[in-house]
Amino acid sequence: MVRAAVLPAVGSPLEITEIDLPEPGPGQVRIKLAAAGVCHSDLSLTNGTMRVPVPAVLGHEGAGTVVSVGEGVTHVAPGDGVVLNWAPACGKCHACSLGEVWLCADALAGAGSVYAHRSDDGGDLHPGLNVAAFAEETVVAANCVLRAPEGVPLTDAALLGCAVLTGYGAVHHSARVREGETVAVFGVGGVGLATLQAARIAGASKIIAVDVSPEKEELARKAGATDYVVSSETTAREIRGLTGKQGVDVAVECVGRAVTIRTAWESTRRGGRTTVVGIGGKDQQVTFNALEIFHFGRTLSGCVYGNSDPAKDLPVLAEHIRAGRLDLSALVTEHIALDGIPAAFDNMVAGKGGRALVVF
Repeated sequence: MVRAAVLPAVGSPLEITEIDLPEPGPGQVRIKLAAAGVCHSDLSLTNGTMRVPVPAVLGHEGAGTVVSVGEGVTHVAPGDGVVLNWAPACGKCHACSLGEVWLCADALAGAGSVYAHRSDDGGDLHPGLNVAAFAEETVVAANCVLRAPEGVPLTDAALLGCAVLTGYGAVHHSARVREGETVAVFGVGGVGLATLQAARIAGASKIIAVDVSPEKEELARKAGATDYVVSSETTAREIRGLTGKQGVDVAVECVGRAVTIRTAWESTRRGGRTTVVGIGGKDQQVTFNALEIFHFGRTLSGCVYGNSDPAKDLPVLAEHIRAGRLDLSALVTEHIALDGIPAAFDNMVAGKGGRALVVF
């Protein structure tokens, strides 16, 4: 038996309870978690913005140590440190054939399986976003496991599984920020902080952080922001004022709200790029008129998982970490236990802090 955070139903509070895990079958790996980040996507699962089968053990950003492996698993062995990949590519669908593995049609196929049972009543449990990282241990498909970079503590490496890949990828793969360009980042949570660091690594000349909370300015500046704007009705005007009345070359939206996406668009110069990372609900409708689309010549694009290929990007991120260019600890504002996850969700809703990290 292991302790885990279970979502009984959409809209219900999480339950911290004991679950029974099977031994890994063919093509599976059992992992003892070292840490798991509390991501906004987990919150989106609890309120129904994103849908997966329930009851489910949530958590998708994690790292740990291999306990045992099933038949046919050769790329990791017991004792290895690993990072969880919640969206493994199948390698066979149309998106994968194009090299766009972040859009794999079958990436979440495993979320529909029954991977464990509640200890109290034997009820079936699904693995949230494939990996069920809000648990002391988990059993995952072998393609959900990547070797952790050498020299990176597993508690830090957990953040590589979502926040860092997403933020880094948004800058380097989606928006393709070039040295000397100006960047605005909307939302200073875990992903936003990673995006700010990525913009600094890319050599952006001015990096403007935008958030509703004045208290996050120190966090943002530590991550690389050169300027800080408290979100208001005049945000776009303030950003243009900071960029010679032009607007930024690139805006990255990490919130997922219609008003923020629209403001990010308005903060971008003519011919600039706006990349949307935040996951919003179907009720968040963003509108544009035909004339402004023509006149401004801007590009608006979505960004899934940072448009990243984890197998290729993890070694790059590891080198940035070892060289001191990427500081994973700067993303974390709170270390918590499993039973601290509901409070971390509340802080997220209230716009407080960066990444909360469950440490086992």
